[in-house]
Amino acid sequence: MSDGFFYSYHLGWSRPDAESLLGDLEAAGVRPDHPATRRITLIGSGPQQACTQSWVTRDQLVLLAGLQRLDQVDFLLWLRNGAEIPVRVRRRDDSTVEVQFALGGLMGDEREMVVRAVREAIGRASVLCVGFVVDRGGASVATDWRGFIDKGTVYFDHWPDTLAVRPEVAAAQPQLSGVNSFEQSPWVVYGSDVPNR
Repeated sequence: MSDGFFYSYHLGWSRPDAESLLGDLEAAGVRPDHPATRRITLIGSGPQQACTQSWVTRDQLVLLAGLQRLDQVDFLLWLRNGAEIPVRVRRRDDSTVEVQFALGGLMGDEREMVVRAVREAIGRASVLCVGFVVDRGGASVATDWRGFIDKGTVYFDHWPDTLAVRPEVAAAQPQLSGVNSFEQSPWVVYGSDVPNR
């Protein structure tokens, strides 16, 4: 197992964004309801950092994931075979919204299917998505990716698999200078997704 992840960063976030994200993921086979029980699971922290689980309806999940009432919500997404993907949606102090998908519990083919589904889903809302990072092995998990992607003001020690930033961040960040990339509006994309030329 790894600490792999997919993080995306958004300048705005609301209930329609959460609805769109969940709908696109469901269409790709990544569902909020457990394949056997059909329960939708929220995860919360209880006493002594023990995780508590509660069950909600899909409409409740959309409302909560839209951050209308909370600044953070944690929940599970599921694949048809019962593999789970922990998700966190949280509003940061500067109002940037970070959407995190944990990939550590997934096997190779499952992980690739989830990465593809998430990338396509967040790409549909790309006007407000300022960038994303995919690290299948989790080597760069300690990096302040929000600071890098949103402001370009920090550095990273380990290259992720894929990194997408706005053109102004790409131009200002010396670590990206001279590295193969391609433009996929509104981002410049680096890493394993860069086509061979």
